[in-house]
Amino acid sequence: MDVKPQLRLLPAPVAVPPRAVTTLDDFFREFSPVVARLGLRMLGRPHEVDDLVQDVFLDAHLGFLSIRDPAALRSWVYTIAVRHVRKRLRRHRLRRFVGLDEVSDYAALTCRDASPEQRVILAAVFRGLDTLPADVRIAWHLHCVERETLPRVAELCGCSRATAHRRIAVAQAHIAEVMHHE
Repeated sequence: MDVKPQLRLLPAPVAVPPRAVTTLDDFFREFSPVVARLGLRMLGRPHEVDDLVQDVFLDAHLGFLSIRDPAALRSWVYTIAVRHVRKRLRRHRLRRFVGLDEVSDYAALTCRDASPEQRVILAAVFRGLDTLPADVRIAWHLHCVERETLPRVAELCGCSRATAHRRIAVAQAHIAEVMHHE
């Protein structure tokens, strides 16, 4: 019997009912944990999370009061965060290409009760993701880790559903190949 161990990541963000956000302070308190979790899980670099959160809120601070529907704020901030993650992943890929990027410790992304085998598998998956283009990696991550629907992945990635589906399939095939060689 072929039994594959389940990967245990940090828990996904839980949907909370929207509430009125009227000040920049409230806005930051409400959504910075969401951005930080997304950044840590997508980048795999804990030391970059604070900078990512600051960059996202620097972009978002001018427009958050113009959003009338409190339920739309989370989606809007999420979209800005994905855009910033994409920039960082592209920068890391370029730095890796010229030999300047440091190796990430993906053990920080696992639950404390994950087994050593699960930690090794997770590290292999993320090393495989590191070799993919940012758009492919982001689409796979949003769909398979964050559990976003295909239409939502397409919206967050700024592409068609077919393109999002294709990116996810490319990443899935690449990860399967990486796991086959591990």
